[in-house]
Amino acid sequence: MTIALIVINAIVYLFLQPKSGIDFSGNSLHQDALTHYGAIPYELTNPGDHCDFVQGTVACEGQAGVAGTASSQIPTGLTVFTAMFTHAGLLHLGGNMLFLWIFGNNVEDSMGPVRFLLFYLLGGIAALALQVLIGPNSTTPTLGASGAIAAVLGGYILIYPRARVLTLLFLFIFFTFIEIPASFFLFIWFAQQALFGAIDLTNPTGGGGGVAYFAHVGGFLFGLLAIKLFATRRSAAYGQPKYPVY
Repeated sequence: MTIALIVINAIVYLFLQPKSGIDFSGNSLHQDALTHYGAIPYELTNPGDHCDFVQGTVACEGQAGVAGTASSQIPTGLTVFTAMFTHAGLLHLGGNMLFLWIFGNNVEDSMGPVRFLLFYLLGGIAALALQVLIGPNSTTPTLGASGAIAAVLGGYILIYPRARVLTLLFLFIFFTFIEIPASFFLFIWFAQQALFGAIDLTNPTGGGGGVAYFAHVGGFLFGLLAIKLFATRRSAAYGQPKYPVY
């Protein structure tokens, strides 16, 4: 299932989602697709009102000073799921899929493919729920698999606390591989998301890009709380070094 999710995400990015071009570093997703397939908190908390790109910014029906109607779109409820499989660019896609490949296979081994898919999707929903709770009127589209993957990381840290991750470490002009505890690596990652999310609250934006830090926090907390309900066995590879993390 981990491999299937990676393949599906790649197919959606490469062949299905509208793009303005292939971009290795920035945002290659077409702006209309960003508002059509991304999950927008304002749309979710204001049923029936849709958002669209107007002169380079996101405008939503029902907002003060906004007239007219948005272009035809898929039902808002479906964006909860389409957002999980839509990515802004190749770097966004590649980073998410790397983390899913490193940690997803062992979490899947602990529960089986069907339970893992349910765990993954519910993690993505929980991630979006916290992002919406923090900014219910935000018009910033949320997209990407990182919220669901954060749930996988939260589950991993509990069921494989002593596993180690093979990590590429840069020392000025030199680099080396070292093994660090996965729990330490994931704790630092979670602390970073929480800190950046708190900083974001002091400088909110109404519509543009950015990173949904609270979605990452929400997914991770879901993984921590729900993993024991889904995991039924441990991976045979428990405790062995994982693939490189950069």
